Amino acid sequence: MNAIVLAILVMVSLSLARVSVVFALIVATLVGGLFAGMPLGEILDAFNDGLGNGATIALSYAVLGAFAVALSRSGITELLANRAIAGLNLDSDGGNRRLVAYTLLAALLAAAVSSQNLIPVHIAFIPVLVPPLLKLMNHLNLDRRVAACVITFGITAPYMLLPVGFGAIFLNDILLANLNESGAELGLEVTRGMVPMAMVIPIGGMALGLAVAVLFSYRKGRHYEDRDLAHGDETPAEAARHLATWQKVVLAASLVGTVAVQLLTGSMVLGGIFGFALLSVSGVFRWHEQDGIFTEGMRMMALVGFIMISAAGFASVMQASGEVEGLVAGSAELIGDNKGLAALVMLLVGLFITMGIGSSFSTIPIIASLYVPLALGFGFSPLATIALVGTAAALGDAGSPASDSTLGPTAGLNADGQHDHIWDTVVPTFLHYNIPLIAFGWIAAMIL
Repeated sequence: MNAIVLAILVMVSLSLARVSVVFALIVATLVGGLFAGMPLGEILDAFNDGLGNGATIALSYAVLGAFAVALSRSGITELLANRAIAGLNLDSDGGNRRLVAYTLLAALLAAAVSSQNLIPVHIAFIPVLVPPLLKLMNHLNLDRRVAACVITFGITAPYMLLPVGFGAIFLNDILLANLNESGAELGLEVTRGMVPMAMVIPIGGMALGLAVAVLFSYRKGRHYEDRDLAHGDETPAEAARHLATWQKVVLAASLVGTVAVQLLTGSMVLGGIFGFALLSVSGVFRWHEQDGIFTEGMRMMALVGFIMISAAGFASVMQASGEVEGLVAGSAELIGDNKGLAALVMLLVGLFITMGIGSSFSTIPIIASLYVPLALGFGFSPLATIALVGTAAALGDAGSPASDSTLGPTAGLNADGQHDHIWDTVVPTFLHYNIPLIAFGWIAAMIL
């Protein structure tokens, strides 16, 4: 068995058994590295070298979590949620609840898509936007698993299809560039217009999975408790009663300012710090409480942060093991001359590679260098080759425990401790997106 396959199986098995994902990643790292023949010291060095790659985004989430808790502590989220619940008559009208639930899901989808292509803040919007909506979701009896599926679709599908914002980086700067570089000596020449065309069919599979999740899988309601996200000298409900008009203006300015600072500086940390600082001087909570609020927010995002850091170390060890090339070479030997089997095996191997690395952006250079010669050798067209490489790289993003596409939704939906990362985000997104991606990616490879 290949060391990467073994490591991924260990990580997934432990995670499904409700072992901490951080613990599962560390154990899988040791198992995979030792099985690949790496000395323990080399494994630890590679793991430590990779930790820094996840530290920046982990710190960003911690700061944004502090900002989200500060918003909740101000009472504004409680005020808005109560007005929505009363104004929409959610506690008595079942039909109205369904309409509002679908409207809320559409708004989350629009926000997620915009975060990739229109206002490229990526997953930074989730800790700020989603926690304030949890109380409203509770009164809608909305299953948070469908919200996780909606958000994950919105932050993955657009960049794989639309060449704007992060889509321009993924499709043009990474996928297109690596395909042409890897295929230059083999006569492969890919143009910008070909890449989105090749990805239409795989993304169509994801869209089908989204429809199934919303309309069938999680259509029934699910009960959650109303829990305060912040604790201080007074509850958020009490704080909402004495919010002045100018303070509400400051709250709005802090939201806009957080996004603006991030876009101007390219730093989620600075954006979150700016928003928190603005709330601190506005008087929406007492000055002596700010240290406790900041700590509470960072604690809320701590698990997500540590998973991101551990995943970066895990990916570093898997790449240092040299087993990626062996996995592809071993798969090629099993394929023979069967073109359909070749497409399926390449997609499955891509799934294992990206499940460990957790990022399609980081996986493309690895996948392209190995898959382009293999795909052209089996006679796949340029469009089919694009579909194979793009889909194989994207598979881990939508269903990996270590991907920011699953960690992001969990960070927002689990703000009150009622949403499990593995069973409520990873498993639903894997079933509704990875399986259709494999099926529709295979179809695209065979007909293009």
